Amino acid sequence: MATIAQSMLEAIESELQRQVGRLDQPRTQQFHEMLTYHMGWTGEGAGSLAAGKRIRPLLTLLSTASVNNEERVSNNIVNLNYWLRAKSAAASIELIHNFSLVHDDIQDNSDLRRGRRTVWVKWGVPMAINVGDAMFVIANQAILDLVEYYPADMVVKAARILNDCCLDLTRGQFLDMSYEERDDLTLEDYWPMIGGKTSALLSACTHIGSLLGYAKDKQQEAYRLFGYHLGLAFQVQDDLLGIWGNESLTGKSVASDLVEGKNSLPVLFALGKNGKFAERWRRGPIPLDEVRHVSTLLEDEGGRSFAETVAEEETQKALGYLKQANPCGEAGEAMLELANMLLKRKQ
Repeated sequence: MATIAQSMLEAIESELQRQVGRLDQPRTQQFHEMLTYHMGWTGEGAGSLAAGKRIRPLLTLLSTASVNNEERVSNNIVNLNYWLRAKSAAASIELIHNFSLVHDDIQDNSDLRRGRRTVWVKWGVPMAINVGDAMFVIANQAILDLVEYYPADMVVKAARILNDCCLDLTRGQFLDMSYEERDDLTLEDYWPMIGGKTSALLSACTHIGSLLGYAKDKQQEAYRLFGYHLGLAFQVQDDLLGIWGNESLTGKSVASDLVEGKNSLPVLFALGKNGKFAERWRRGPIPLDEVRHVSTLLEDEGGRSFAETVAEEETQKALGYLKQANPCGEAGEAMLELANMLLKRKQ
């Protein structure tokens, strides 16, 4: 990836450590360790794999740096590394993402996260809830650190975007959990769920990033919509990979989504057909030895081809809005490269 992206990733990691360092005090050393463990910096298996790809904060800074040069010059921002001013917002976004992961692991009863024991498994549910809460609070402190470089009204707008996004995240999570016991779901029920769980945060990345790059309202909206449709395409692809992906690439069993009864897009499409797949799905849980047969039914009834079509449609929408946003320079090139990587992934 472009040199600017590597510089940004280094700045993001440093800023994240600085923000989490608010808890690095004598009486809260273990509390601080819990956060640094989840972030992938300490403990068994620490390292880049445990930390994750930091896609969301990178997308935030690339959005800031790629805003049309004319807009920057008109606001007397000519330093090539001016995106550093937005690094606390990028850290805020990543902390929100990780707060949601800590809580998701509890709600989903997940033992592992990126190949390591989850926080609640290591320290118990009450402590893990507190870790997630701390990340949420620090994220809100981090977004306010923008006041050192930006006018107060811009900081307030960025904070509003972030908090609106957080409410959307909880809406999406509520829908996901409330859907688990329902057998009357349709395709119309799918979009509000993934719009909250997946698209909300990605659209906040590109919206806040472009705001901090001094993009005008119309350009900010193009960036925001790019992030939103990027999230939709990403989630539909995830649904496809969860059933028909290459396990050696995804690191995830292709049986898990069907065994867990996940209400993915291919499943909801086939349920609407009321064929053999729907008949079997509604009879109850699918054991491992039946997964191949059920996935074949799902494919035969058009679930796979429908989801592939939708993924391509959302991909084209995302790329269309990115073109409208007109990202410029090395950051613009890196942003397009990142978008293509996410939209055409195999894992």
